[in-house]
Amino acid sequence: MDKKPLSTLISELEQELLRLGYTKGSMTFYRRRWKQLMEYAEKRGEQYYTEQLGIDFVYEFFGITQDDFARVLPQAETQELRVIRMVGDFQLHHAVLRRYMKHKEILTNPFFLEIKQQFQEHCVKKGYSPVTTDHYVKQSSYMMDYLTSNNMLNFDEVNIEIIYSYIQTLSGFSYKTVEQHICSLRAFFRFLYNKGVITEDFAADMPMVKARKQTSIPSVWTKEELKQLIGAIDRGSPKGKRDYAIILIACRLGLRCTDIKALKFENFNWYENKLYFIQSKTKQPLELPLVQDVGWAVIDYLKYGRPKVESPYIFLRHTAPFLPFSEGDHLHQIIKAYMIKAHISISGKHRGMHSLRHTMASVLLEKDTPLPVISDIIGHLDTNSTAVYLKVDMVRLAECPLDFEEVISLG
Repeated sequence: MDKKPLSTLISELEQELLRLGYTKGSMTFYRRRWKQLMEYAEKRGEQYYTEQLGIDFVYEFFGITQDDFARVLPQAETQELRVIRMVGDFQLHHAVLRRYMKHKEILTNPFFLEIKQQFQEHCVKKGYSPVTTDHYVKQSSYMMDYLTSNNMLNFDEVNIEIIYSYIQTLSGFSYKTVEQHICSLRAFFRFLYNKGVITEDFAADMPMVKARKQTSIPSVWTKEELKQLIGAIDRGSPKGKRDYAIILIACRLGLRCTDIKALKFENFNWYENKLYFIQSKTKQPLELPLVQDVGWAVIDYLKYGRPKVESPYIFLRHTAPFLPFSEGDHLHQIIKAYMIKAHISISGKHRGMHSLRHTMASVLLEKDTPLPVISDIIGHLDTNSTAVYLKVDMVRLAECPLDFEEVISLG
C-alpha cells in the first residue's frame, strides 16, 4: 500500500463523504477535527497518518486513553474515536466503513442501480424469504458502493483480489455478520456470472468462514430473570396484554420472532387447542399444542387489548395506523424496555426475542427431552442446529467428554 500524505488522504476522504451525502453539520465537525489533526501532525513533524498518531491525538485533545478504546464510551467520545478510525480505515481500504445509512439509498450509479433491481427480482424468483432477500440486496449494494469508492463504475475490472479487499473491510465485525456478508456476496456473484455480467465464477473462490455456528453460546434466561421480566409487564394495559402474549409464545412455544409477527387468526385451531403455521425460515409446516397459559394470553389480548381494525394478523403495533410489525422489526425494543423496568442488566449478553427461544430449548434439555424431539418442537430441520443448546447445559456437557485417542488423532 502506497502511503499518501495526510493532507492528500484527508482531501480524498472529504470528497468520499460528500459523495456519500454526509450532512453539512457532519462535514463541519469532521473538517474541524481534520484541521486539528493535521496541525497536530505538523507540530510533531509527521507527514503521514499512523495509528499511533491517531491514538496520541485523541489522548492529548480529549483525554481518551488506548485502554478506553475497548470500553463503552459516552457518545461524544465515541464520535472522537470515529474521526481517527475513519481516517485509518480510509487509508487502508480507500472506503468509509461501518456506515449507518438505514433510510438512505447508498447507490447512485445507474448501472449498479439496475443490477441491484435485477438481483432483487432474482432473489424473489428463487423463493428467498423477504428477510434473506433484503440482506442479500443490501449487502451486495455495500460491495457495489465499495467499487464506486474505488472509481469502478461496472464489473469490468473486478477480480478476486478486489473482492478479498472488500471482505477485509469486514474485520472487526462478529463471525455471524461476516458469514452473512460472504453468503450474500456468493449469491450475488453467482447471479452476475449466470447472467453473463462477469465471465469468471468468483462465487466458487469465495472464502469460507472457518468458525462454526456452534462456537457461540446462546444467551439464556434464568427462572428468576424470566419471573422478573414477566412481572414488569403491565397486563392491564392493551400494549401490556400484547407484549405478555408475545413473550409467552416465545418462551413457552419457542417460535421465531418472524413467525410470531406473522401469526394470523387462521393459524389458531381453538377447538383442538393447536397452533399450525408454515415456518418462515424453513418453509416447513409446524404444529404445536396451544398450551393453556399461552392460549388464554392470546384470547385476553384479542378481546381486551387488540386495536379494533381489520387485519388478518394477530399482533399489531399500538400506534396509529395500527399495522402489523414490519419485516425488519426484531421486537428487541419490547424485551429491552421490560428489562430496564425490571432492573435486569442489559449488558454482556444478547437478550432479544431469540434468547427466549434458546431458553425454551434449554429447559426442554434440562428435562431430558431428546434432541430430535426438541428439533421438532422448535422447528429445526437438522438436529445439529439444536445441538448448540448443549453448551448451555454444563452438567450434560460434562457427560460428553472427548475420547483421548480421538483428540490425539485430530491433533
